[in-house]
Amino acid sequence: MNNSVPENERAIWILKNEGEKTLKDLAQSLGVTTEGARFQLLKLSNDGYVKSESRALGRGRPQQFWSLTKKGHGKFPDSHSELTLRLINTIKENLGEETLSQLINSTGEDNLRNYRKMIVETDPLESKVEKLAELREKEGYMAHYEQNQDGDYLLIENHCPICAAATLCQGFCATELNTFQSVLGPNVKVERIDHILAGARRCAYLIQDKTKS
Repeated sequence: MNNSVPENERAIWILKNEGEKTLKDLAQSLGVTTEGARFQLLKLSNDGYVKSESRALGRGRPQQFWSLTKKGHGKFPDSHSELTLRLINTIKENLGEETLSQLINSTGEDNLRNYRKMIVETDPLESKVEKLAELREKEGYMAHYEQNQDGDYLLIENHCPICAAATLCQGFCATELNTFQSVLGPNVKVERIDHILAGARRCAYLIQDKTKS
């Protein structure tokens, strides 16, 4: 839990970072009673930040799952979205798509240089993934990594601070994927398996060591 999150927004932060939850699970994450969690959720629901969906899971009573609304996701910053969108449209209209692509590629090259200063080429793959997650977290992507049962890694980004720009021009997403691939090295396969722009709640990247037997 991020200790800097205001008390009345902790539920929003948890749902953003961990995805939908039942009342019981959210109460446990918050460290409060179910009644306390219900009170918070009802207030957030009245304010338009969260919503619930009733879902049957086998036998027994349906359970309610709570998640963020569009307004709830909007509590997390999209870096200067209005200005960025105006700049993108101005570049498209006055200089053309090719110039915009060149600018996006140039930004990707800058990011790659910065990442390479912090990620050592000869380090083990897990160390590289861990450092990449740390860098992305600092950039506002609410990022962390996990290792799955196959020994592969998942880089998970629960927020996209450039979502408005990426929605207008998906070259940002393609460049981002290429940057990850380049910084992790030729013996690594990086695949985006969840994508916010495709409707997922997060972006997630499967990272596999191609030399692993």
